[in-house]
Amino acid sequence: MCGRFAQTKELTLLISRFRFIAEDFEIRRRYNIAPGQDAAVLVLQGGERRLKMMRWGIIPSWTKPDSSAKPFINARAETLAEKPSFKYALAQRRCLVPADGFYEWRKEPAGRLKTPFFFALKNGEPFAFAGLWDEWTPPDGSPLKTFTIITTNANDLVRPIHERMPVILPMKNEAPWLDPDLKKPERLLSLLKPYPAEEMTIWRVSPVVNSPQNDSPECLRAVRDTQGFLS
Repeated sequence: MCGRFAQTKELTLLISRFRFIAEDFEIRRRYNIAPGQDAAVLVLQGGERRLKMMRWGIIPSWTKPDSSAKPFINARAETLAEKPSFKYALAQRRCLVPADGFYEWRKEPAGRLKTPFFFALKNGEPFAFAGLWDEWTPPDGSPLKTFTIITTNANDLVRPIHERMPVILPMKNEAPWLDPDLKKPERLLSLLKPYPAEEMTIWRVSPVVNSPQNDSPECLRAVRDTQGFLS
């Protein structure tokens, strides 16, 4: 799964990497984005990539205004074309979620202790998760844009920590994923593969990241164990 991630790159770098229109968009560095919080998401409008702020946890547009249904923070790639909650978004509302890494927790043998780790690309560059978005109208009548991050089977680097990982799209697959003319489920699903493990890196991080209230560079600080190892 993917329950936390980071967006720490400056806007100018993101514009250079993803080629989108900023429209006086202000973005602050985020080190510990949690479900239910807003994050920057890229969508295609009028043939141009645009950056939008959306709430993490998709709520399908057909959900009743007074519904107490729980938002979906993740969507499994294997069942996207089958689930009513995601079929429309897969066909019409795909997005890129810029990030420079994500967190996962390893369950330790003794007790309830979990150790947090951070995964990133070896080159340190930002990348994009494959995502879906939708717009829902809550009881107060103000439309709310929400998104979910798609997950797939873990690669060899992630698997010792967790069996699932978010779909990181290779740069060549970002444009096809946003292409509104691409609607065949089989073609879209073929883009959703585990990212090559050899192109990623991992390090153990401070338990300060455990609280979604903490959002500072301290969340990314590498932590060594008693023997000096990072993991």
